[in-house]
Amino acid sequence: MGKALSLPVDIEGKPFKRGGFVIVLMVGTFITIINQTLLVTALPRIMQDLGITANNAQWLITAFMLISGVMIPISAFLLNQIANRSLFFMAIGSFALGTLVCAFSTTFPTLLIGRIIQAIGTGLMIPLMQTLIFLIFPADRRGEAMGLVGIVIAFSPAIGPTLSGWIVDMYDWHYLFYLILPIVLIDIVLAFFYMKNVVHLTKPKMDILSILLSSIGLASLLYGIGVAGNIGWGNNTVLITCGIGFGVLIVFACRQFKLTEPILELSVFKDRTFTLTTVIVSIIFMTMIGSEILLPIYTQTIHGYSALRSGLILLPGALVLGIISPVAGKIFDKHGIRRLSLIGLFILSLGSFPFMYLSQETSIWWIICFYSLRMAGMGLVMMPLATAGINALPKKFISHGSAANNTVRQIFASLGAAIMVGIMSTTIAKYTGDQTVTKEGNILLEATVNGLNNGFKIAFILIIIAFILSFFIKQPFTISDRVDGND
Repeated sequence: MGKALSLPVDIEGKPFKRGGFVIVLMVGTFITIINQTLLVTALPRIMQDLGITANNAQWLITAFMLISGVMIPISAFLLNQIANRSLFFMAIGSFALGTLVCAFSTTFPTLLIGRIIQAIGTGLMIPLMQTLIFLIFPADRRGEAMGLVGIVIAFSPAIGPTLSGWIVDMYDWHYLFYLILPIVLIDIVLAFFYMKNVVHLTKPKMDILSILLSSIGLASLLYGIGVAGNIGWGNNTVLITCGIGFGVLIVFACRQFKLTEPILELSVFKDRTFTLTTVIVSIIFMTMIGSEILLPIYTQTIHGYSALRSGLILLPGALVLGIISPVAGKIFDKHGIRRLSLIGLFILSLGSFPFMYLSQETSIWWIICFYSLRMAGMGLVMMPLATAGINALPKKFISHGSAANNTVRQIFASLGAAIMVGIMSTTIAKYTGDQTVTKEGNILLEATVNGLNNGFKIAFILIIIAFILSFFIKQPFTISDRVDGND
């Protein structure tokens, strides 16, 4: 009982209460992550207002994902170089400045610059939050803590399209940023009182070449993957950028193993549990992001729903995810990961199977129910698996584990969206050009449904792969067996 009530201490040994510290981190991360999907349903209105094409508008999302993805692996180095309190203010300050620029932008270049500045803060905030929460909770309560993290990481991008649809339908798109700005400022004020320094700095040497290799490699790879869904995987642009990105990242990895003080400690992948759980979580996340793109296409194209109504259809599933995540964390703390992961992935498989058989007459309530079942399965496994993986690492590698975990998840998320959208687009092109499609009704709608079903088939196959991989998590891994044994 005494351990459960023990207070964390800062680097000077002074105890402090977790509540305010956690709230500051969660609010800061929530508002940064929600911006990954906040503009998805607002792009048509922005295109009309600023007089830009769809290709230009897409950069408001693509650039955000690229920059935030590039910043994530660098965060591990910065967290050991700069006091975490100062790094938090740098991250939230960058996001606040970017939001301010976006809120008052009247041209596309200004809006794009604002999004890039926002992304710098977002890329730093995600691994920062995960690392700090890990450090201030005792080992036997980290599942509970990461359950709270799961609410932020999974729930915020899920609710983004709903919030965006409501605001765009009711107000000007600038209100997407007007509403976020005061929340950011309040979080900054709270951070002055509650944010503490809890990371003992090791002051590693800065290797400029490693930072350049990481940035160029990730940016190139993420860009290639990002455009593949629209222009096809066989396009020269995709092949060249993905090839360059993959090659540069191999050079980056080789360099990290040779350095005595690497920018990103890739030796974390030598741990079987960490690697296995990271891959499984990333597969689950890529199917979640891909599905959140395909389902609005189905509801808006096939059923003719508005952006807001489409977002509301996804909302119950997001709420289920938010409720399940902290509960799953407590179950993990008590019973370990193996059984929980098998049950969660089985539920996720059951919820995913029906989406391979959508039709033009499929009931929306049917969609809501099975989508909520999918999200329940995800809530049971995503953060407990991530917690099990990082728990397996020595304490000094937690920041590197968080950065590596989030980097892989970012790449897989982009890959999932590109693959599922690409499969859908290819199917539509095949069916609309196939003379054997002679059924009465709109051929394009029929082709779209077939394309969506094929996209969801890919998601189901990936989930089955994740389910099979979960059998290779050998130990039940209850923290009581080795409380801080690796620390």
